[in-house]
Amino acid sequence: MTEARKVPLLNVANILTMARLALVPVFLFSLFEAGGFDTTWRLIAFGVFAVASFTDHIDGTLARKHGLITDFGKIADPIADKALTGSALVGLSILDVLPWWITITIAVREIGITLLRFWVIRYGVIPASRGGKAKTLAQVIAIGLFVLPPNDVLQLVAWAIMVVALVLTVVTGIDYVIHAFRMKARAGRAVL
Repeated sequence: MTEARKVPLLNVANILTMARLALVPVFLFSLFEAGGFDTTWRLIAFGVFAVASFTDHIDGTLARKHGLITDFGKIADPIADKALTGSALVGLSILDVLPWWITITIAVREIGITLLRFWVIRYGVIPASRGGKAKTLAQVIAIGLFVLPPNDVLQLVAWAIMVVALVLTVVTGIDYVIHAFRMKARAGRAVL
């Protein structure tokens, strides 16, 4: 019988996750500097947001490819993701770039699904769906475009992608709820 390989807590995937979390205040500082509408600072904020968002893709890929998945990473990665996108949405709403109802809709869905996952964890893990991944990508692209210094064409594209992100946010949220209740029902039947 072979012993399972112990994955070190301090590995490249977890370091990238922590770096993303550390970039959140840097992003917010850049977004709000000089009143929030200085072109240079908005470009810097966009760069920080882009780098932080890219680490989300890289850390997950590295963790799966090299067997670096840890319990810490399973918890810290979604926290870092929500901190980055959540702070960006709130920041953009504070600056009146994005209406609050969009930020609230996305925040309610993200918090709700996170709580739902904890509620059914004893019955199994609800994996990220393809729709959920598409939702995240659409949100990140739309947010990034809204962070850039405004111009008419970019704003039009940003709004189009944000509409797609909102539709995916709601539809995948409903799908996760259905999946969770089915999982719980199956577990209840298995006990009988």
